[in-house]
Amino acid sequence: MTEGYAIELYFDPALENQVLKAWNVLARRQISTQLIEIESRPHITLYSSPFLDPSKLEPLIKNFAAKQEPLQLNFSAIASLPSENKVLFLSPTPTLSLLQFHSQLCDLLKKEGVEIGNEFRVDSWIPYCPVAQQVPKSRMAEAFAVLRDLKLPVSGYAMDIGLVEFSPVRELFSFMLGNTVEG
Repeated sequence: MTEGYAIELYFDPALENQVLKAWNVLARRQISTQLIEIESRPHITLYSSPFLDPSKLEPLIKNFAAKQEPLQLNFSAIASLPSENKVLFLSPTPTLSLLQFHSQLCDLLKKEGVEIGNEFRVDSWIPYCPVAQQVPKSRMAEAFAVLRDLKLPVSGYAMDIGLVEFSPVRELFSFMLGNTVEG
């Protein structure tokens, strides 16, 4: 049974590999394996909802992606969210281009009657790339210490946007940013 849907921003292979390296180190230390277990892919979540019509969104996101350019990303900090999911993440420097990208996507979704929840509203969205979920409280300090060994900042580009259902994660579609070639 589907728990929900998410619109995600995906990275170039080099940046994706840097994030996967963090996932694997945390898994080897048995701190967190959740993202690997649910078959996630390194990403920044742009929007998520328990209810979406993927067939309605596919042409919208395809058109949106074609009008965008790859986004430069610079993950410069490690942080956590004060939530029950005990998430550790890499935080991108919030550039104007990233914030505008998210804002334009939200505007597009709103025009289609999609409700934007508080967590993803333009004035409250926190862009982040999860590197660990369900980290036991007793191992949080160790997880931070492991992640500090990453040589930050880690830079690259957001290259694709896609829709997934979860959990486990299953990609429904994705499109390259700026790719106007019909496939």
